[in-house]
Amino acid sequence: MFHDLVLAGETLGAKALEASAAPWRDAPHWPKGANMSHADLLLALYEPDIAANAGAMFRTCACLGASAAIIEPAGFPFSDRRFRRSGMDYLDALRIDRHASFERFEGWRAAQGRRLVLLTTKGDVDLWDFAFRSDDVLLVGRESAGVPESVAATAEARVRIPLRPPLRSLNVGVAAALALAEALRQMRQIDAHQSTATETAT
Repeated sequence: MFHDLVLAGETLGAKALEASAAPWRDAPHWPKGANMSHADLLLALYEPDIAANAGAMFRTCACLGASAAIIEPAGFPFSDRRFRRSGMDYLDALRIDRHASFERFEGWRAAQGRRLVLLTTKGDVDLWDFAFRSDDVLLVGRESAGVPESVAATAEARVRIPLRPPLRSLNVGVAAALALAEALRQMRQIDAHQSTATETAT
C-alpha cells in the first residue's frame, strides 16, 4: 500500500526494498538512513521529470546534511537505473519523504509550520541577498515547466540565482546545490555568531 509520507521513526533500507517483490513506486517507504529532525533544511522536488537529476539532487542532500522530499507524480519509476546510478549508495544515508500530490505536501507543511522558499528564474530576490531559516523548505520545479502559478503563489518567498544575460537558467540540480550551500553557509555563520556571543557572555 502506498503511503504518501514517511513517518518519523520508520526505517526500511534499500536492500530490503530491492529484495521485495513490490516495485519501489508501490513500496510503503522510500529507502533512507538516519532520520533527520523536523527542523532540518529540506529540499523538495516538484514532479521531477529526469531520474538522473533527482538522484543527483538527493545525493547532494545526503552529503550536505539536508533532508529531502518528492512531490508526485514523478516522470519516471523509482526503479529507474539512472536514478540509482546518479544517487548511488548515498540514497541509503538520506531520509526522503514522499507526498502523493502538492495538496498532501501542503497539508504536511502547514502542520509543520515551515516556510516554503521557491527557487525560480522569476524570483523577487537574489539568492545572495535572501536570509534563510534553518527549517526552510526549498522547492524546485520540473525541468520541463517549473511549477504552475498556483503552486508558486503558495510560496512565502521566491528566490532567483542571478545569471549573466542573456543566459536563461541553470540545470535544476546545480541550482538546488547552490541554494542549499548558501543556506547552510548562512546557518553556519549564525551558529558561529551565537557561539561567540555565548563565550563572550561567560
